[in-house]
Amino acid sequence: MPEDWEHGGFGLYIHWPFCQAKCPYCDFNSHVVAQIDQKAWEKAYLSEIERVGAETQGRILRSVFFGGGTPSLMDPDVIDAVLRKVRATWSCANDIEITLEANPTSVEAGRFAGYRDAGVNRVSMGIQALNDIDLKALGRLHSAKEAMAAFDVARDIFDRVSFDLIYARQNQSVAEWENELMQALNMAVDHLSLYQLTIEDRTAFGDRYAVGKLRGLPDEDMAADMYAATQEICADAGFAAYEVSNHARPGSESVHNLIYWRYGDYVGIGPGAHGRLTLNGQRYATETPLAPGAWMAQVQKTGAGESLRSPLSEEDQFAEMMLMGFRLHDGVNLERFGSSLDELRISINNLTDMGMVHMDGSQLSLTPKGRPLLNAVLRQLLAN
Repeated sequence: MPEDWEHGGFGLYIHWPFCQAKCPYCDFNSHVVAQIDQKAWEKAYLSEIERVGAETQGRILRSVFFGGGTPSLMDPDVIDAVLRKVRATWSCANDIEITLEANPTSVEAGRFAGYRDAGVNRVSMGIQALNDIDLKALGRLHSAKEAMAAFDVARDIFDRVSFDLIYARQNQSVAEWENELMQALNMAVDHLSLYQLTIEDRTAFGDRYAVGKLRGLPDEDMAADMYAATQEICADAGFAAYEVSNHARPGSESVHNLIYWRYGDYVGIGPGAHGRLTLNGQRYATETPLAPGAWMAQVQKTGAGESLRSPLSEEDQFAEMMLMGFRLHDGVNLERFGSSLDELRISINNLTDMGMVHMDGSQLSLTPKGRPLLNAVLRQLLAN
């Protein structure tokens, strides 16, 4: 009988923590530094792949994701060395997806050709807005024209190119977002990630918001209208939402992200990277030190970049599977947690009566009415 993680598959996440500048809305683990010893980072990544590879032999690797930070600041030689080590460590799926995140300011045709030659076959670009006023407000270093040019470079080199946009921005109307979204869909290859602007603590935007200096944000009703328009316009263009914020042509969904949302196993390497690993029948949550220097020093000193490996109880796993899986259009197969289904019956029936969820056999998913209320639905389901 297959282990539960095999419902989602097995992937590898590698975190590159460096950026050219820190965006005011960003709460990711990213840092601006004057110099980077790329060879030292390469050596540390290779060491970590070897360490975790020894624990996970016999698995088929379905995806590699270079995230950040801005991984398109990595030397192509580093990417090449990492992917050579990956192929020597695990059996790779014939259709393995290897994604690299990129910002328009760091896109060069020669560098991108190097990534392709190393094995990268998908790029995810952080464009975020298609007009210069909003790009400046978001703290981005590129112009709309530069973003278009960078996108064209990526599209010429890679068959699969996704890009991100942020909506519900300051002083943005529903009509303006609809027009921008139509422009984005005319550009898009096969995948779009469309995120509503959220104001996070410990960010520059969060600090401004706390003292009343972040003006022009849409109210809840306008943000909901923007979300509804996003779903309708993307679906009409053949980019249905397979997840709350992610839209793709059929068959072009992100393999790596689906591993997360289907609650598969994934290795997290690099500062601040999280992982989920099932070893000898026990599922673990793994963490690493946040600070790049601390992570590097730990790898060099101890040979292991993990700062924490915590066993997850069945209750923990159930909560995580619901939190992740309910983001998907297809929802969650509750057979994976057999007895828990009985405890959920009352909540499921109540939510079904309210038109929030749909049960098909053991597959539980949100309805179009329930999708904008995801967090409220989860609170009720996880209250048992």
